[in-house]
Amino acid sequence: MIARYLPNLNRLWLVLIALSITALVVVTATTGKAMPSQTTELRGVWLTNIDSDVLFNRHRLAKALQRLRELNFNTVYPTVWNWGYTLYPSQVAKQVIGRSLAPTPGLQGRDILKETIVQGHQKGISVIPWFEFGLMAPADSELAKRHPQWLTSRRDGTQIWLEGLDRRVWLNPLHPEVQQFIRDLIVEMVSNYDVDGIQFDDHFGFPSEFGYDTLTVKLYREEHAGQSPPVNPQDPNWVRWRADKVTELMRRLFKAVKERKPKCLISVAPNPLEFSYNYSLADWQSWEQEGLVEELILQVYRNDNSRFIAELEQPEVQSAQSHIPVSVGILTGLKAQFIGMGQIQAQVEAVRSHGLAGVSFFYYETLWNIAKEKPKQRQLALQQLFPVATRPNIFTGWKRKVVKGVSPEANFSRQPSLIPNTQTPR
Repeated sequence: MIARYLPNLNRLWLVLIALSITALVVVTATTGKAMPSQTTELRGVWLTNIDSDVLFNRHRLAKALQRLRELNFNTVYPTVWNWGYTLYPSQVAKQVIGRSLAPTPGLQGRDILKETIVQGHQKGISVIPWFEFGLMAPADSELAKRHPQWLTSRRDGTQIWLEGLDRRVWLNPLHPEVQQFIRDLIVEMVSNYDVDGIQFDDHFGFPSEFGYDTLTVKLYREEHAGQSPPVNPQDPNWVRWRADKVTELMRRLFKAVKERKPKCLISVAPNPLEFSYNYSLADWQSWEQEGLVEELILQVYRNDNSRFIAELEQPEVQSAQSHIPVSVGILTGLKAQFIGMGQIQAQVEAVRSHGLAGVSFFYYETLWNIAKEKPKQRQLALQQLFPVATRPNIFTGWKRKVVKGVSPEANFSRQPSLIPNTQTPR
């Protein structure tokens, strides 16, 4: 192609030009300087209270938000529901759990959600609180002790779910009082805080080996002519029935939020569909198709880039792109797992090349504080990766979509003319 526009150059010059281009590509890959990105792109990060202290000090939180703004992040997802407690003052929690705030010393006398909202909005950062634990709670929590009838169980009656050494239990999403508690918690937050949205994930389902508690079994029998649930927890019809019940809860939560604040974004950050549906009973594809999801951030925590890309090319992901902004959750490391910037940069570029809406990183502390590379090195790489961009906004460039039982002004879907280009699945 170069020869076509420069016919008078001899072969030596052509070779030199080709070598220069090759060198530029190598330098780009080496320095991590990214190709220019679109002007609208999600640049998010999760702020959690596990293996991280960013939320436990007012000055530290303010400094973190300022640095994120300097690096052109535009969204934060602070955890607000964890370990069986709220991380912000909640009268609903006080009535149900006996405490309005988690007992962590760094949270006392503060309202970290209000701090994050005020400072984030001053810096142009959207704040979407994340209900991280969903329906999960520590087995020894006040929530579990006060409301044992709220818990679901396996077929053998056991209730403990181990995450490493941590003993968890699961609230039953089919229990009316559980549904009311979660609804009240979310409505209280939407009413009292200027949040840009609410984020759920597949913790709003429950492990598929559960669901054999008395209440769920009774309801199943009522709807199946007296038959008991299948012995096999992975029985397709049994999985489908429970997943549909979880979807009913999502409908109720969606409606409750929209009645209170129509432009409060409903964000969902699940695992890939096969795992989310079969093992967590969280059918986010149905939620998205029904209009209950207004932002999808798929957790694709893979070190193997070929597996990472394969998840981006799943049909349900590409289908969702035509309805809502679909972004990708990228793992930047864990306390005992360091991830280099090379992998992070490659995955961001893969997301861009597939026409997706952006990325969110899990989690803040591993962006640069917990890493083998020096903080300044990682911050520089992020700055090069992220030129200025605004976050995708479902309320701009979308047409109304009817969600049953929800007022029309709260319903939106993608205009066909604005559907992003997608690649054909391999």
